[in-house]
Amino acid sequence: MKNILLAIYLIAFGLPAFAQTTEYQTKLNIPYYEESIQNSDEYIKERCVLDVYYPSKIKNFATIVWFHGGGLTGGEKEIPSALKEKGFCVVGVNYRLYPKVKSPKYIEDAAAAVAWVFNNIQNYRGDTALIFVAGYSAGGYLTNMIGLDKRWLKVYSIDANRIAGLISFSGHAITHFTIREERGIPGTQPIIDDLAPLYHVRSDAPPLILITGDRELELLGRYEENAYLTRMMKVAGHTKTKLYELDGYDHGMTEPAFPLLLKELKRIMEEKRKKN
Repeated sequence: MKNILLAIYLIAFGLPAFAQTTEYQTKLNIPYYEESIQNSDEYIKERCVLDVYYPSKIKNFATIVWFHGGGLTGGEKEIPSALKEKGFCVVGVNYRLYPKVKSPKYIEDAAAAVAWVFNNIQNYRGDTALIFVAGYSAGGYLTNMIGLDKRWLKVYSIDANRIAGLISFSGHAITHFTIREERGIPGTQPIIDDLAPLYHVRSDAPPLILITGDRELELLGRYEENAYLTRMMKVAGHTKTKLYELDGYDHGMTEPAFPLLLKELKRIMEEKRKKN
């Protein structure tokens, strides 16, 4: 009976009913830059690596590239437990951090990691048409930057529009406060320049899902930034931007946000299936 209920739950979220019983493997600390770059600097060698958690007996699975939070000054790559055993591949990415590097190095790292996934996920039997990019806080900012500003992935001859969907958990929409700190600008002074996702609103971007905590409990202005990004994307003609505000949750809002991520992945995948 328990297995039947589990199957019903998984199917309700658009996930394979065998997701909990399939086999998963994890490959750790894979360099995502080419060897000449990876070996050129000890900090690159240390930080520019990723982990691949994937269902070993499923073909053409979707992949979630996950960027950790930490204000661009801390944090470690992770495979969130809420995303495990769901029939998806999850790629946890490390990137270089301030003050050892300054902008835009961490954005460059994020783009290089996503490019690695596009170029290598088929080796794990994943579908390159189903690569989603997501992250929390600083990771949400990186998600939005490389998804909306096409120049970062263009370096690798990859069109950012190939990303199946962007899912940002409480990410900056304006220029990140750490970048402002690098310039001597206080966190209470908002800046929107070419290192702000808001600067790159466009109608043809991948589906964009923005999730924040309660506007009264979030970090300073974080909900309002995302609300403005939502509005400007829609004004620009983007019809696939959605904003969720999680009432009662502060900036540490990941636990209730993961089910929304899975729900949105299922919806986007279903829409792609019908379109094809």
